[in-house]
Amino acid sequence: MPHGAVRDTLNLQPGMKVGLFGGSFNPAHEGHAHVAETALIRLGLDRIVWLVSPQNPLKSASETASLDQRMASARRFAANPRMVVSDFETRTGCGWTVDTLRAVVQRHPAVHFVWIMGSDNLESFHLWRGWMEIARMMPIAVVGRPGSLIDSRMGPAARRLGRHRVPIQAARLLPTMEPPAWVFLRAPLNPASSTALRQSAPPMRT
Repeated sequence: MPHGAVRDTLNLQPGMKVGLFGGSFNPAHEGHAHVAETALIRLGLDRIVWLVSPQNPLKSASETASLDQRMASARRFAANPRMVVSDFETRTGCGWTVDTLRAVVQRHPAVHFVWIMGSDNLESFHLWRGWMEIARMMPIAVVGRPGSLIDSRMGPAARRLGRHRVPIQAARLLPTMEPPAWVFLRAPLNPASSTALRQSAPPMRT
């Protein structure tokens, strides 16, 4: 199906401040909810869209549960009425985050978007395809996660974007700032991780 023919179900209105929170959510957990809730409150957002990826290009297919399972998992933790879980990437055929964000912005040019990630993702952000294009496309909010508070802020992406870092006191202004602009949000840490949950889960019956 061509890009233009894809039905958009995000229901975003011009002028909204919207956080985009992407991942495989394999499975979703309290740590994801912590990141989303922190960004929603600290940035004063109108909505957060959980973008469930069809398949993380950096992970093998055998490591990833079905899209339906991961969508259901995300919905359990995106309980706030200002959060929505979307399979936008699958419906538009976007395989990389930079393509997804480009498609979202093209469809909603009057919405103020912020890309949201945990500090564990900032640590490897420089390995993402088109990561500098993402940084120039929309502001970024990084929420502190256990085990990556120091390394993420010393990593290649943080150093490259260092002069564009916004003081935490100005976090609520971030959604309307001209990118590149990013903020590091500190909040009580939640240790939950998808890897730990997968390792502790009982084996699936075949």
